[in-house]
Amino acid sequence: MDGHRLDSLDLALLETLHDRPRAGDLELSRALGVARATVQSRLRRLEQAGVVRGWGPQVSLEASGFGVAAFVSLEIAQGALDSVREELVTIPGVVEAWVTTGASDVLLRVAAASHAGLQQVLIDLNRSTSVVRSTSVMVLSTLIEQRLLPLLATTAADRGARAPAYR
Repeated sequence: MDGHRLDSLDLALLETLHDRPRAGDLELSRALGVARATVQSRLRRLEQAGVVRGWGPQVSLEASGFGVAAFVSLEIAQGALDSVREELVTIPGVVEAWVTTGASDVLLRVAAASHAGLQQVLIDLNRSTSVVRSTSVMVLSTLIEQRLLPLLATTAADRGARAPAYR
């Protein structure tokens, strides 16, 4: 899937929203030097393309009392992906899950309030009849928070904005 191609105005809009997530269209248009209608149409396009997926708050698991985290790789029975997904969504401690290649089939990010809570999440995972083996790796600290803007900038840097500047 090719995805939506960002230009420099799209990137500037995303960077401004990152720095000022509660900014309205008027404030964004002034910060970017473009018309308010341009900001509105760009945001609508970014939403429709799936680039902007939501407007809710970013929630810190650690600050919310879930400071114990781990990555868990699962080897699953042949053809059991759908049933594993159904089981995973019932376990609240499973924060994210990806289908992978290599020795494991699924990689999970899990969180809990305590080591005992993490142990319970691991026990719940291993109760699945579809899970052949699980391996967990504890997270000690976060070295780099999730960041997308530097990656997005690598493709938008050479693409100029198509909207006229607003003065």
